[in-house]
Amino acid sequence: MAAKAKATSTTLPPAATAEEVAEAEAILGFTLPPLLASLYREVANGGYGPDYQLLPLIGEGHTILSEYRSERSASAEEETPYWPADVLPILDWGCGMYAAVDCRSETATVLLFDPNPMTDDGAEAWFLDAESLTEWLETWLAGTGWYREDADEHEDVAEPTPWETAAARIAE
Repeated sequence: MAAKAKATSTTLPPAATAEEVAEAEAILGFTLPPLLASLYREVANGGYGPDYQLLPLIGEGHTILSEYRSERSASAEEETPYWPADVLPILDWGCGMYAAVDCRSETATVLLFDPNPMTDDGAEAWFLDAESLTEWLETWLAGTGWYREDADEHEDVAEPTPWETAAARIAE
């Protein structure tokens, strides 16, 4: 992972310290999945990964913390909430779309949030991207993710599917 991160980014930020990860978890009120915490502590504080690259966990500007708080706050103000608790945006795809990790999932399920076709049902914006963070990262390492701009439309690429438990999680 670290080798690909260094090969694809000329300006990797320094890794987050264990104290910074602990501080982020205290602010969030829940722990990060072990693999996600390790990536921030051992590789870099964001700046690598698929296309638009992982958001920094901490720091100035757009971070996991700031985006999570922003989305949860905006969701709470809506008549129909759309952002579930403990689902962290880890990558901003643009156009309001995020890759997000379900921190309640033992495998750190990776979700796609796409509000563009969203109706009044916020659950319709959520899709299952990968059963685990490991699987999601493996598609990046292998160059087989659905998001690749050079993906052939006839290529056998796993497309995200609706997240079946989105409505229940949002309602909590």
